[in-house]
Amino acid sequence: MLIGVLLMTSVRGVYAQDTGGYEVGDLATDFKLQSTDGSVVSLADYDDVRGYLVIFTCNSCPYAVAYEDRIIALDKEFKEKGVPVIAINPNNPKVQPKDSFEEMKKRAAEKGFTFPYLLDAGQKIFPQYGATRTPHCFLLEKTDKGNVVRYNGAIDDNYQDASAVETTYVANAIEAMLAGEAIKVENTKAIGCSIKI
Repeated sequence: MLIGVLLMTSVRGVYAQDTGGYEVGDLATDFKLQSTDGSVVSLADYDDVRGYLVIFTCNSCPYAVAYEDRIIALDKEFKEKGVPVIAINPNNPKVQPKDSFEEMKKRAAEKGFTFPYLLDAGQKIFPQYGATRTPHCFLLEKTDKGNVVRYNGAIDDNYQDASAVETTYVANAIEAMLAGEAIKVENTKAIGCSIKI
């Protein structure tokens, strides 16, 4: 029983409700993180955009891997409309060597990522956002006041089978945001692997 309590305590430290994190309507701070292409990327680098889809993901988690093609598809569909994907690997590579920067570069090349794939070195960004899993999505709208969180959670409702998805949470949220309409589902539970700290 004690082991179970200790395990829960160590795991819960990763979750948004314990680390804080953004709620819908909050302003998200910018970041400067190293990309697998050698550049340093920040939200401020993007001039002509309506917002950003920030996705915390990684190489090692089977859930994240299952979503890679869908993340590429989201970027291809919505980047043209002003909402690019920015992927961030939040895992500690000392704990999970498959998520080292070198392995990230290999994965980005193998899959042909169409978006920047950034390393959260020192793991300073994911706690600010309140990311708890890989993958975990945050849709930000670029406004005069700053980058406002409009959606927080899962990509869709079926990680196992893309063809069986019934609700595309992220795509629906982006389309509503671009149309100036209320987002019907603003929060969902991110499904995936716990972030390795």
